[in-house]
Amino acid sequence: MTERIKVAVIGASGRMGSQAVRAVQDAVDLELVGTFDQGDDLGDLGGAQVAVELTVPSASAANIAHCVRQGVHAVVGTTGWEEEKLAALEKELVQQPEVGVLIAPNFAIGALLMMSFAEQAARFYESVEVVETHHPDKVDAPSGTAARTARIIAEARREAGLGDVPDATEHDPDGARGAVVDGVPVHALRLRGRVAHQEVVFGGVGEALTIRHDSFDRISFMPGVLTGVREVGKHPGLTVGLENFLGL
Repeated sequence: MTERIKVAVIGASGRMGSQAVRAVQDAVDLELVGTFDQGDDLGDLGGAQVAVELTVPSASAANIAHCVRQGVHAVVGTTGWEEEKLAALEKELVQQPEVGVLIAPNFAIGALLMMSFAEQAARFYESVEVVETHHPDKVDAPSGTAARTARIIAEARREAGLGDVPDATEHDPDGARGAVVDGVPVHALRLRGRVAHQEVVFGGVGEALTIRHDSFDRISFMPGVLTGVREVGKHPGLTVGLENFLGL
């Protein structure tokens, strides 16, 4: 029998973390060796080979730096990884060239397909906006998925030679037009009863295309989390986006 991958979960008592704990326990090829929460000493992470990090933006960077220094691969679902934090992480990884870290803005396979389809569609439409909806306990806006989707769309538009998204708005003192991420308007809704939902709306003369994904339960993220755990050790260095492990 193939040796099981030893896994630790950081943020184990949170909404995502508790799901990840159960998913690892139920997987025949994985072994849960440690669970950690805020304030716990991570130490050697229970002898883990891979750590799943599902905490909060203010703690995530330090947690992952600890994992890298311990020689432990990491799968990160915490958002808030701006360019400055990614650059610092890459410097840490230089000292541990065998370690792999996956930063995953979204683990849902459908969400990854949504982003891939949006990238394909981006060059065909003059207008595009992103609307994301999450539960009101989410601490950041827009979501990491929405921000990444906007950047993917923006890059596809640049490669296609498209200009700015048209918008004649001159007066918006209350910010009704939402945020702008890399030139793409992004709107964040926070509603009780929702989990994670996003639509990308494209507009052209006489037509519109909407690409939508809905996660109704956090269990929808677990196949992606487990794929990340199984694959991250095969990809030393920093990888941003689970789609890179899926051939998308």
